[in-house]
Amino acid sequence: MTVMLDRRGFLAAGAAGGGLVLGWDAAGALTTVPATAATPLNAWVRISPANEITIAAHNPEIGQGTRTSIPMLIAEELDVDWGQVRIAPTVADAKTYGRQVAGGSMATTLQYEPMRRVGAGARAMLIAAAAQAWGVPASEITTRSGRLLHKSGKSASYGEFAAAAAAQPVPEAATLALKDPKSFRIVGKPVPGVDNRAIVNGEPLFGIDMVLPGMKYAAYQKSGVTGAAVARADLAALKAQSGVRDAFIVPPSAELAGGIAVLADDSWTAMRARAAIKAEWTAGAGAFQSTEAWARSCSDCKVKGPQKTVVSTGDAASALARAAKVVRADYSYPFLAHVPLEPMNCTARVEGDKVEIWAPTQNPESGRKAVAKTLGVPEANVTIHMLRCGGGFGRRLMNDYMVEAAWIAREAKVPVKLTWSREDDIAHDWLRPGGWHHFAAGLDAAGKVIAWDNHFVSFGKNGEFARAADIDDADFPCGLVADYRVGASILPLEANTGYLRAPSNNAFGFVTQGFIDELAHAAGADPLQFRRDFLGPPRIVGDAAKPGHYNTARMRGVLDAAAAMAGWGRKLPPRSGLGIAFHFSHLGYFANVAEVKIAADGTPRVFKMWVAGDVGRQIVNPSGAVNQVQGSALDAIGAAMAQAITFRDGAIEQRNFGDFPLLRMADAPPVEVKFLTTDFPPTGLGEPGYPAVAPAIANAIFAATGVRLRSLPFDTTLLKA
Repeated sequence: MTVMLDRRGFLAAGAAGGGLVLGWDAAGALTTVPATAATPLNAWVRISPANEITIAAHNPEIGQGTRTSIPMLIAEELDVDWGQVRIAPTVADAKTYGRQVAGGSMATTLQYEPMRRVGAGARAMLIAAAAQAWGVPASEITTRSGRLLHKSGKSASYGEFAAAAAAQPVPEAATLALKDPKSFRIVGKPVPGVDNRAIVNGEPLFGIDMVLPGMKYAAYQKSGVTGAAVARADLAALKAQSGVRDAFIVPPSAELAGGIAVLADDSWTAMRARAAIKAEWTAGAGAFQSTEAWARSCSDCKVKGPQKTVVSTGDAASALARAAKVVRADYSYPFLAHVPLEPMNCTARVEGDKVEIWAPTQNPESGRKAVAKTLGVPEANVTIHMLRCGGGFGRRLMNDYMVEAAWIAREAKVPVKLTWSREDDIAHDWLRPGGWHHFAAGLDAAGKVIAWDNHFVSFGKNGEFARAADIDDADFPCGLVADYRVGASILPLEANTGYLRAPSNNAFGFVTQGFIDELAHAAGADPLQFRRDFLGPPRIVGDAAKPGHYNTARMRGVLDAAAAMAGWGRKLPPRSGLGIAFHFSHLGYFANVAEVKIAADGTPRVFKMWVAGDVGRQIVNPSGAVNQVQGSALDAIGAAMAQAITFRDGAIEQRNFGDFPLLRMADAPPVEVKFLTTDFPPTGLGEPGYPAVAPAIANAIFAATGVRLRSLPFDTTLLKA
């Protein structure tokens, strides 16, 4: 895989003079840059004369492990020991590092080979420098553990030749010999997260830990109704409260929701004062929003039929008419909030037209643009320090909290740390959209699916889907059924929507795999075998040149592996069941089997979950990989069991973990993970392990009780003995 990147990687000596600066130019070729042009945090790799090796981590770290796994790729090809290196996070700098985004599970996909070439290129230039100094062919020099070795017995540390290497010709990236994976000493081995010890020790790593001299602490009050602004507020009474240093109204703009800012000497004082604000708000555009009203509208849509056709192949209606059996079912799922444990926060300092930001962000460049636009300063004048995120799950792709902090800091004329409360975090999230699916499928006399119709009811504006609320012709099982149709109806929405772990797929996996399970039972078939038959022969489905195509052989591979892990088909006690599901998303293939036990009062308990995944030929860090899959499973279990965001009078009703609960440790089952090694490029793991979890549980509940749960979160009152 070759990726063209507009970024430069550096290998530099320490400040004590000279060094190798190795990187990528805009065309994707290796190039050199004078060492004096590099700032300390712009280097991917820095080697001092004392052979101190520092590798920069340029990706946002939200718990997915890229601060460890991406530097592992560089260290591997540089041929150093992992224990020799120190990892240092960088600032946001797209001109130097290219794409710095934690989203879409794309870090490994995009950087697996380029980061290896950064390390390999540096190693090649070090070898060339040593060969010249020793008067021997470069082919006779080997490396090991940060040392250059010659058969004559000569040896030197990398640090001794880092400066001389800068004068060597830069090798063509495509000509670099990369290691055979069989010889990997770092990649493929379980490596603890580089921040683990600091996290356990409670050291300040996260955005919420940030402190600047002389800074004030801010709380920000907004209306719960989208589009509402401050009509009037008693600022004098607010400023008179003990400990309050300032308060002012923030006007709304394209990037900023209007509200009231409160400044104090600590967060508690600011939040306590904010809670006592007496204000009136304008009527917001989202005042009409109501979960009950949307449900009624959805019922009307079902009667009227789809407003538009998204994809249609063959003639689904005719195929349904001639089917031996027609199966119909309605599925639904709610809006969801992200609720990372660290709420949104940002520290900002504005001095003239210069802005400096310290933020836990997944997407710093969009934050830079939004801050620059809102404050009217050049983008180049906005510096963003990417602090570790206490979870993200897609929420921190949106940088509204960054813009708020920057605006408040400019107004306050002192550094400001803005911290949202959990209530803020839920009330002003960029939600996973809810939706409904009215399914109809036709089976022939042999139990084969010959027709598929999906009337999808979702949210948007002016006939267009809201962010992350859409469906298209690449969504499974498009391409597997000749007579296939997806129609859509769009309900009005003003609330912000966004990308939650495995966006769209986290919902579509539930509804499609639940409905396929129903088809299996309607056909009188084993759910595993029915899925294998449904996938058909090994082949690529969809346009291989476009995103969304999938490989049925890889799908069957994970299905069979998960079933074997769980002992599919074994006899279980009464009110216990096994359920199976699979899904493809973010280039990853995953299948899950859940074993569920149902108590007499209807409470389901996931006893164990088995997960088989296929993300290609190489797992960079097995420790982080297993953590990601297990975390996805537990995250999805918690959402399926208890989480929903509802609207009333235009605003979100849920306030905190009391009415939007996370999965508790006592309810977390063992999650056994197995990775299949297939000859495909390595891809990411943060998201594809999520979508098959909820349907596996629902299908297991059906196996245990005969009750089909078609809505999330599960209504357990239906399961009472």
